[in-house]
Amino acid sequence: MLGLIRAAALGVAALAPWAAGTAHAQSFPAKPVHMVVPFPPGGATDIIGRMVATKMQEVWGQPVVIDNRPGAGTVVGTEAVAKSAPDGYTMGFVVTAHVINPSLRTNMPYDTVKDLSGVTQVSQQQIAVAAYPGFEANSIADLIALAKKNPGKIAYATSGAGTALHLTMELLQVKTGIKLTHVPYKGGAQAVQDVIGGRVPIDVDIHYSIASYIKAGKLKVLALSSDKHPTYAKDIPLIAETVPGVTSVSLVGLVVPSATPRDIVHKASADIARAVKNSDLTERMLAQGMEPVGSTPEEFDAVIRNEIAKWAPVVKASGAKAD
Repeated sequence: MLGLIRAAALGVAALAPWAAGTAHAQSFPAKPVHMVVPFPPGGATDIIGRMVATKMQEVWGQPVVIDNRPGAGTVVGTEAVAKSAPDGYTMGFVVTAHVINPSLRTNMPYDTVKDLSGVTQVSQQQIAVAAYPGFEANSIADLIALAKKNPGKIAYATSGAGTALHLTMELLQVKTGIKLTHVPYKGGAQAVQDVIGGRVPIDVDIHYSIASYIKAGKLKVLALSSDKHPTYAKDIPLIAETVPGVTSVSLVGLVVPSATPRDIVHKASADIARAVKNSDLTERMLAQGMEPVGSTPEEFDAVIRNEIAKWAPVVKASGAKAD
């Protein structure tokens, strides 16, 4: 009988940490949550960050504070998240640079896979290849043919070297053998103005960022780089329809330190994903050209690993380095 009592006591003791952890997750969050945006205020990621923060503040009944920490191609902000307390109260927004940086930068202050865990992929945005209206090419097939006749003489503008925009075009070159000239800017605004003015023939940018210029006839879109047609742009060709394998999107997601208790990660993920996929936030995101995703932590971790592997050889082929 004494042995049974001891066994029962041991069983209760073994269950205690699990029960405490579950109770802690159920009460999460019990204080303000900080969401780090690795860009200055006003940009596309900051906009979606504030949209998510506002909605989660409503859902959680706790303040959700946006902390802008720009620098080093998102590394500054993400490092702050990686080195924060692993309790779920500091999350970080990441974009496609998060999966490119491991092969682009040699002195990363954190391990992208080991030190950080995915919470959820919030959304994805389409990348568009556009041109000024007088440019000779009207499609990706036209561009490839023109580039083969004029190797290295056709330039394209992006918001910076090593970005998803830049590497999408590097992937196109790897797959087709053409040679284009990259003109990196310090932001998308100046890049698009130079293309509209005809100083650079091609602009590669997030589709919704240049949609108003396309609608106004100041730019013409040649193709999108996704693997399937988005619901809002079924009539725009895809690069992959001409060159299979050339696919990319601009992703936005949330990560936390990898030591964060999994029950808290899953609670936060489920709450955010539910809001992203089925609330007024969904409509606001769609209106901004953002396609809601709302994946599980495991699904987002798999995306991160797969994208790191996908972009590493493209970075190597391009010769791009950020340090």
